[in-house]
Amino acid sequence: MSVQFGWWSFAGQPLDPGHLAAVDEQLLPYGPDGGFMHSEPDVSIAYRPFHTTWESRRETQPHVARSGHAIVWDGRLDNRDELVSQLPRVAAESPDVLIVSASYERWGPGSFAKLIGDWALSIWNPRERELILAKDFVGTRPLYYRRDRDQVVWSSLLEAILTVTGPVTLDEEYIAGCIAHFPAHALTPYREVHSVPPAAFVLLRKEGTVVQEYWNFDPVGRIRYSTDEDYEAHFRTVVSEAVRRRLRSDKPVLAELSGGMDSSSIVCVADLIIAQGTADCPRLDTVSYYSDSEPNWNERPYFAAVERKRGRQGWHIDTGSEETPFFGWETHPRAVAPGAFHYETRISREFADCLRSQDNRVLLSGTGGDEVLGGVPNPIPLLADLLVGAKFGALANHLDRWARTQRDTVFNLFLETIRAFLPGAIFGASQCCLPPAWMRSDFVKRNRQAFAGYRTRLTMTGVRPSLQDNLNTLDALRRQFACSTLDPACERRYPYLDRTLLSFLYAIPPDQLLRPGQRRSLMRRALPGIVPDEILQRKRKAFVSRAPFLSVSRQWAGLIEMSESMLCSALGIIDPPTFKAVLERARLGQNIPMVPLMRTLGIERWLRNLQQWDCLPGDFGCHTGGGSSKHRRSPSTALSRPDYMGTLP
Repeated sequence: MSVQFGWWSFAGQPLDPGHLAAVDEQLLPYGPDGGFMHSEPDVSIAYRPFHTTWESRRETQPHVARSGHAIVWDGRLDNRDELVSQLPRVAAESPDVLIVSASYERWGPGSFAKLIGDWALSIWNPRERELILAKDFVGTRPLYYRRDRDQVVWSSLLEAILTVTGPVTLDEEYIAGCIAHFPAHALTPYREVHSVPPAAFVLLRKEGTVVQEYWNFDPVGRIRYSTDEDYEAHFRTVVSEAVRRRLRSDKPVLAELSGGMDSSSIVCVADLIIAQGTADCPRLDTVSYYSDSEPNWNERPYFAAVERKRGRQGWHIDTGSEETPFFGWETHPRAVAPGAFHYETRISREFADCLRSQDNRVLLSGTGGDEVLGGVPNPIPLLADLLVGAKFGALANHLDRWARTQRDTVFNLFLETIRAFLPGAIFGASQCCLPPAWMRSDFVKRNRQAFAGYRTRLTMTGVRPSLQDNLNTLDALRRQFACSTLDPACERRYPYLDRTLLSFLYAIPPDQLLRPGQRRSLMRRALPGIVPDEILQRKRKAFVSRAPFLSVSRQWAGLIEMSESMLCSALGIIDPPTFKAVLERARLGQNIPMVPLMRTLGIERWLRNLQQWDCLPGDFGCHTGGGSSKHRRSPSTALSRPDYMGTLP
């Protein structure tokens, strides 16, 4: 994953060389394969590559096209052959950036919808005096920007923007999102800095800024076959293509192998592709984590089954004896975002040794598999489809089958289906959308959407409810990526978030993915003989939960001392007595919402880090009393987005 930085002065003032040197130092750990600069009197664009393919080693960026536009491409283009066939002047072996540049020359911003892969790009057009920033449809790669009165600054790194611009204020909606679920994908920790939204481009001119969506899923497209076998064959085709695309690397690829169905399927499908000779990588390695100290987490029998099938043992890392610094307040380099703490631990050192010894630069992750393949037994979207379609006979049949499977009544399940269409005020918010008890009520009131997870209720008209639900789930994944930070050690790739695969999954009947008593129905039916049976027949992978509770107990004295004077309290975010009471329950091992608790402590640690480095903004952007909050939004003057998708923040 390469990194970029750009600066455009409306007044024509050159960027200070000292600032450029400081930015380059920040980019270096993420782009160790050289540094390149494009300069004009009022524009400076820097690029540092992290090479993962043969083609990328032959490219020069920023790439200046015949028309004069300068483009920086941080990405992997998966449909190269398709695009080359439509661009007569582009050779098949061309680097990705040349194909992308030629596509933009021919189709303009309309080319973005044609670019399949993981990517973020910037295009400077000196003739029109305009800048375009864009991301792929999921937004797996970061790209931020800040527009002030006299300049625009953009970068893959938040810290690079903060280095060359003026004071900032904290965004309380971002903080609320970090604690509750994940922040809206256009937000950053700072009100003045914005994140480029997924599936959209930002057009910046001196006169103003426009945010425009360029692609979305087909709202009416459906795939219907007469037999289960046809769906299974189609699934094998698209999931194999999703994995094959992400095996494109000039060095051995590393895959996470947890023993769960997601990671195991990726590894087994990748092995089959490599054996067929159609993969663009020399070898697939695996890394697995285990802990014999966790009584409810024993993954070794499962990832060992995959290793036996492939005839090769992977790299194993024991996490059980690691004292994870969940609540460390010690001195740490400046962290510009809550998730930017990178502690060096035994586990991180072993992982670094794994990458270095095997010469891995790409890591395959199973993130997204649970969400898109029916890992959560929720029949409501399917039932809602039948209700909206007036298929009352099928609705009655499915209600009966699902009620028996979930040991519920048909009436309750039907009521839950109706509830999905109604405002939360009628039935009350669902349990997952309730704010943590220790949050200040006025803070929750100002940030109600963030605590609700930005989830929209289903509608009776327009797109079928199951697609609405899928898009809500995808939005949560997009928000998760938007607030994550770059890993300088490797480029992460996500086969289950492939655009072609998701287009297929969103177009087939919901009961192909989830059936009464059977999660991941399609995957289980489609992959026998490819994935070991003990993996496909697993009930559900265990979730590790003891470590945070143990950390609370072991670090109790420090936590109590910290809770006496919290910045989160000073900013009006939490109620200290309630927070202390919840900490006490966590120490005793009682059932409490541990994830929001951990996130609250993470926000406190981040605020203290900013204070430690004397860069905590004087104007917090958070209210300490009542009143309304003026939340920052993307500076959008035009936004084309289908009604069923809601509005971009």
